Amino acid sequence: MKELELKYGCNPNQKPAKVYMESGELPFTVLNGKPGYINLLDAMNSWQLVRELKAATGLPAAASFKHVSPAGAAVAVPLSNVLEKVYFVEGALLSPIATAYIRARGADRMSSYGDFVALSDECDAQTASFLKREVSDGIIAPSYSAEALEILKTKRKGSYLVIQMDPDYQPAPIETKQVFGVTFSQQRNDVKIGEECLMDIATQAKDFPAAAKRDLLIALITLKYTQSNSVCYTYDGQAIGIGAGQQSRVHCTRLAGGKADRWFLRQSPQVLNLPFKDDVRRPDRDNAIDVYIGDEWEDLLETDDWKRVFTEKPPVFTAEEKKAWLKKAAHDVCLGSDAFFPFGDNIERAHKSGVQYVAQTGGSIRDDNVIETADKYGMTMAMTHIRLFHH
Repeated sequence: MKELELKYGCNPNQKPAKVYMESGELPFTVLNGKPGYINLLDAMNSWQLVRELKAATGLPAAASFKHVSPAGAAVAVPLSNVLEKVYFVEGALLSPIATAYIRARGADRMSSYGDFVALSDECDAQTASFLKREVSDGIIAPSYSAEALEILKTKRKGSYLVIQMDPDYQPAPIETKQVFGVTFSQQRNDVKIGEECLMDIATQAKDFPAAAKRDLLIALITLKYTQSNSVCYTYDGQAIGIGAGQQSRVHCTRLAGGKADRWFLRQSPQVLNLPFKDDVRRPDRDNAIDVYIGDEWEDLLETDDWKRVFTEKPPVFTAEEKKAWLKKAAHDVCLGSDAFFPFGDNIERAHKSGVQYVAQTGGSIRDDNVIETADKYGMTMAMTHIRLFHH
């Protein structure tokens, strides 16, 4: 197929809409559902991300996309018992691709609500079963087992979007797009991200353990397909906080750092022991946990709204308790940036979320201040000399 009509463009009033190839066939096949414009933008970006993660790490990879930026990205690193509980998969013997998907979805479950999923490897029945119970718009993968496809075809009353990508497809080196009737053309961003990007270490500390190298590559490849400005915190084989599309880099760092903090706080005893009612759905649990961790909880306690989800009133998770848990749990975190850090304030904020390893472009006139700040906290920081803006 060379051309595919879409439901509409970015918004329902933007009709007609289609995707097409200047030459050759479309590199994907729609196996179920009807794609929209944003669906396919998410599909094409997320597929590139998981393909590159698999190539860089050798591990099956998954991504959860919303509005053309990842909410989560991960590779198949086994889950701890605590993460199994946090991700609602206690006791399950997970396949590698299911592990990657569970991690990607669990990075930021609030943002992943209604996501588009990408898998680097064949979607198996287990992954499809987990996906079926989540609120999601579609999936792209290189192949599907027969059982997985049947499961996915039952999702969303049979309308769930399932796309099969040709894993051998290679796009033309020059890409174009139109904005306000003006055509833009550029070399496709085919820069390869590997461990060689981490060779120029500017700080006094020089050590990058193998896990840190893996997680920094995850951060950088994730940023390559995140709307800029962007910053990504990674830990244990997955993104734990992504700050996308901010005009100020320190705001990216704060936004992503806040998400990383919430990821760690979700693993605290206070959250793990919340007395949920048995019939409370996962999205409602996610919302309740987000409120409980945040600053709104004490206000909620003044009403009876907590009774909708809890069997009894949970105690307040105090600021002191949160700080103590983060000090205990958040350590050896990795941080990537899609461009240079202009000031040391980014490093100061990163330190609060347990960052120990950093990869950033370098080249700021204040590099000395950024390096000095990293040295103050004993961080290891590499200058990649690669900018990863994505628009």
